[in-house]
Amino acid sequence: MDETRVKGSAAGDLRVSADISADSDSLILVDEADREVGHLSKARCHEGRGLRHRAFSVLIFNGAGELLLQQRAQSKRLWPLYWSNSCCSHPRRGETTESAVHRRLYEELGLRCPLHFLFKFEYQAQFDAAGAEHELCSVFIGRSTAQVRVNRSEILASRWVSAAALHEEMAGRGNTSFTPWFMLEWKRIWHEHRSAVLALQSQPVR
Repeated sequence: MDETRVKGSAAGDLRVSADISADSDSLILVDEADREVGHLSKARCHEGRGLRHRAFSVLIFNGAGELLLQQRAQSKRLWPLYWSNSCCSHPRRGETTESAVHRRLYEELGLRCPLHFLFKFEYQAQFDAAGAEHELCSVFIGRSTAQVRVNRSEILASRWVSAAALHEEMAGRGNTSFTPWFMLEWKRIWHEHRSAVLALQSQPVR
């Protein structure tokens, strides 16, 4: 597979191209307690106001304590070109969340590192007539200084940002260019889990 450097992306990253998801992927429907209640295609899960399904978000920090952000590809059905957290997706039918987060982190960013669970939250957000997200989302954090390999089928651009700068950026932009789930989870991390992020910086870097 050809790899090309892209200016303006996260320092030192490489771009690769590979399709890693499809509208036909079978996702896991859950109740409010995250108990599995059924399965449905990704396309159907995102129709109308959305059907509650299991999801996850990963936030990766580097050795300087900066967070890796991604700009979603233009081809995305929901929130294309919006900036978001490092990696987010869904476990597929028969797959554990723990297995899915590591699979997707490698597929999207070429990274393998320990991940630490922080919390779960539920949200519903509409994206005009294109559809909606209704997810029960598990949030993980990790730390890595490995070279990022951005999958261009999923990600248009990437960048590193300090936690304080991101907080100010969100507050000053009117929240129009960040995905709704990222804004919700970052607010909670900023107010409730900053100590966990700081503790992460004292751990060995992978």
